[in-house]
Amino acid sequence: MTIQFLTDLDDLLSRLRDLYRELHQHPELSLEEHQTAERIESELSDLDVEVQRIGGTGVVAIIRNGDGPTVLARADTDALPVTEQTGLDYASKVDGAMHACGHDMHVTTLLGAVELLTTNKDAWAGTYIGLFQPAEETAQGAQAMLDDGLVDKIPTPEVALSQHVMPTEVGTIGTSAGPVLSAGDSLKITVHGRGAHGSMPHNSVDPVVLASSIVMRLQTIVSRETKPGEFAVVTVGALNAGSKSNIIADRAELLLNLRTYDTQVREDIMAAIERIVRAECQAAGSPQEPDFEYYDQFPLTDNDPTVNTKITEAFTDYFGSEAVYETKPYTASEDFSRIPNAFDIPYTYWFIGSVAPEKYQRAVEQGTVAQDIPANHSPFFAPEIDPTLENGIRTQVVAALAYLAQD
Repeated sequence: MTIQFLTDLDDLLSRLRDLYRELHQHPELSLEEHQTAERIESELSDLDVEVQRIGGTGVVAIIRNGDGPTVLARADTDALPVTEQTGLDYASKVDGAMHACGHDMHVTTLLGAVELLTTNKDAWAGTYIGLFQPAEETAQGAQAMLDDGLVDKIPTPEVALSQHVMPTEVGTIGTSAGPVLSAGDSLKITVHGRGAHGSMPHNSVDPVVLASSIVMRLQTIVSRETKPGEFAVVTVGALNAGSKSNIIADRAELLLNLRTYDTQVREDIMAAIERIVRAECQAAGSPQEPDFEYYDQFPLTDNDPTVNTKITEAFTDYFGSEAVYETKPYTASEDFSRIPNAFDIPYTYWFIGSVAPEKYQRAVEQGTVAQDIPANHSPFFAPEIDPTLENGIRTQVVAALAYLAQD
């Protein structure tokens, strides 16, 4: 398949490389993306698009081009609280903040797609919505836009699309039907004991011992309560109690993280956690019921099979079968699916590579991918600008035209 207006992107790429470097140098954390939102609006101001600010630092660009389907494409915009160590000449200028997950690349590629579709309206018909979403990293941004009336403020899409840059070989595209990113839930549990002097343990209900018993028992949820072959992760990331060696504290706090690919498994694990914690508290003689606080909850990203097939066929037709592969699910999490779920529409989400082929293949051959290829969220994460940027723009456009192209 040939898309004429994608054959010569030199002028566009020259400008967008500079924009990408600018965004990378000025990262902003979740819900603080004010300068980023203004920069996106500035890029859109010269185009024939409707621009709205939704959800504080979210930006939506709408291109209306006659009768036809309505397609929504989303890019996330926030950075991470990471100190960059790449040594790039365009490295972050903000202490303690970095685009360590490629969201600056997402913004730039979607802006490129919006510009190309705006200036080539004779090649398609319908409505294209470019949605620039804040605060993906904290699972707050999609909900913030929905809470600010997103569903009522933009045309209802028929399908939603999103992509993510990954530390895989540049020029490759990973797609798959079904779960591609896990649901993620964080949980703070506070268990209550009875404080006492360290020399008088008989006067206490020791929350450290109680919390330790809980940690050990939680390990059986995956090993003994989850059906073999079903994916689940239960991680106790922190256990905090006490302040001094000779004081038995009156409480302990545990921080948990859960990952699942199945809604029922997720619900079963949450129920098992609460059951185990309550039972251990009762066994220890805890004077008070435990407290449970769920936060940073990410929905499952579960690609619609029909949409995924359509997009995969479009990618294969345009880029060639050697560029497109079936990805395995990642255990990372996203909040993108909240948006199509709110509209009750299908969606698909794919991955684009960002590592020079020779570097990636050498690491594969040596079995050192995990050691030699910095992953997302690493202070060394640095996508190859070329041709990642060009490929990312093309994937956005090809995916959109799978629905919008004129016959």
